[in-house]
Amino acid sequence: MKRALFPGSFDPFTIGHFDIVLRSLKLVDEVIVAIGHNTAKSRYFPLDLLIPKIEEAFKDTPQVRVMTYQGLTADFAKKMEANILIRGLRNTTDFEYEKGISEGNRFLWSELETVFILTSPTLSTISSTIIRDIHKYGKDVNSFLPYRL
Repeated sequence: MKRALFPGSFDPFTIGHFDIVLRSLKLVDEVIVAIGHNTAKSRYFPLDLLIPKIEEAFKDTPQVRVMTYQGLTADFAKKMEANILIRGLRNTTDFEYEKGISEGNRFLWSELETVFILTSPTLSTISSTIIRDIHKYGKDVNSFLPYRL
């Protein structure tokens, strides 16, 4: 069985993220949406709100699990026996950032491969940062999410 990890802070988990997970299931048998605790970031949307929402979005897709973790992504991937990391790329800036992380993860666990999936063109402008900013000012963000807030 090919198991992949799709790691991120997902604050919030967007329709772009949802699309990447569904498309990655063409390459692997199972995807774990792995919500990491990023010490450099403070969460806007609480996990106890988001996890059930993400799970509901995948209720008809049993090949997707949602989990949280602390520590290094490579260590969590190894623990979960997921030797593939899925990462979505919106632009060249994302590529440069993700390339460095990929090299670091491979240093930590030589069997870990990162697979980059280009974001669908209609979703490439969506970012969690923009969604948080819109939400902070009381505007509806549900059209950017695969669930309702």
